[in-house]
Amino acid sequence: MQNAICKFEKLLHENSEYLKSLDKESLENKVPEKWSRKEILGHLVDSSIHNLVRFTEINYLPKPYNHRPYKQNDLVAINQYQSMDMEELIQLWYSINSQIIRLFKSVDEKALDYEIILSDGSMINLDFLMKDYVEHLEHHINQIKKEHDFR
Repeated sequence: MQNAICKFEKLLHENSEYLKSLDKESLENKVPEKWSRKEILGHLVDSSIHNLVRFTEINYLPKPYNHRPYKQNDLVAINQYQSMDMEELIQLWYSINSQIIRLFKSVDEKALDYEIILSDGSMINLDFLMKDYVEHLEHHINQIKKEHDFR
């Protein structure tokens, strides 16, 4: 888990600065039926909100924990990330993920084995979910960094 935490911290710190360096046109450029770079970051905000709840709830709700999916495209549209102030969006993304890092650092070793039932009925554990969250973050950061986008 320590490697995932280090990777997570590096992704968060390095990319909060990188995102600030991007120009508005590059961030808001849209291809039909795809998210802009700004909307990808908004999706990462939605993901962080939902996962913060998951990483917290699993500690006190009955086990196995039931993983609830969310409507990614609907949330990106409803939250209007495309028109949001970029500095505010970066700050929101950074703040929520900073809290998730605090949770990751304090998770009890035994909690990493807590079972989670996915919507398709398959089973994972908290260790997998936490590491997968970092991989998901890295995947979308890499999309933002690509010259040709997206999703």
